Amino acid sequence: MSNNILIIIATVIISIITWRNEPLLQRLIFHPHTVLYKKQYYRLLTSGFIHQGWMHLIFNMLALFFFGKGVESIFNYIFPGIGGVLFIFFYISAIIISDLPTLRKQKENPHYFSLGASGGVSAIVFCWIMFFPLETIYVYFIPLPGFILGILYLVYSYYQSKNPDSHINHDAHLYGAVYGILFTIIVYPKVIPRFIEQISDFSIF
Repeated sequence: MSNNILIIIATVIISIITWRNEPLLQRLIFHPHTVLYKKQYYRLLTSGFIHQGWMHLIFNMLALFFFGKGVESIFNYIFPGIGGVLFIFFYISAIIISDLPTLRKQKENPHYFSLGASGGVSAIVFCWIMFFPLETIYVYFIPLPGFILGILYLVYSYYQSKNPDSHINHDAHLYGAVYGILFTIIVYPKVIPRFIEQISDFSIF
């Protein structure tokens, strides 16, 4: 069984358990004020394994299933013997790092809470896009090349992160995506010329 599948199974089980155990959910959820002032840093990670409901969970896990499968296969091919471990490190570190900007922004707000795997999933998706920028991704049945969707996603997440009325942690989406790009470049610098070569052949017509 792949590490990607193990992560999905763990996330589904933990999410369902917390739906039936509110005190546990409150102990695992990302609460910047508590993380900083009570030093409960584990919440940066545990919040990535809990979700608000079925739609939230299914959307994230479907994305992780399809893109994570590809990324883990790539890691196993490029880094034989350690690809699976690197994949787990990548995903877990993405969940943590994608929440750090929100920790800084919301540290004085005791009413702010956040949960979900979106930061980690965004990192996985953008890692996949770095390797396959021209592969088609369907968004509401609209086909888009991966790198075009990536640009639109980054712009949307950036502007939505400035919206004080949003109840979605768009910062985690944005910084998870950026981390996914940077991590991919750091561990495999050859992805840059490969990426450039592929998109240089792109044509709308």
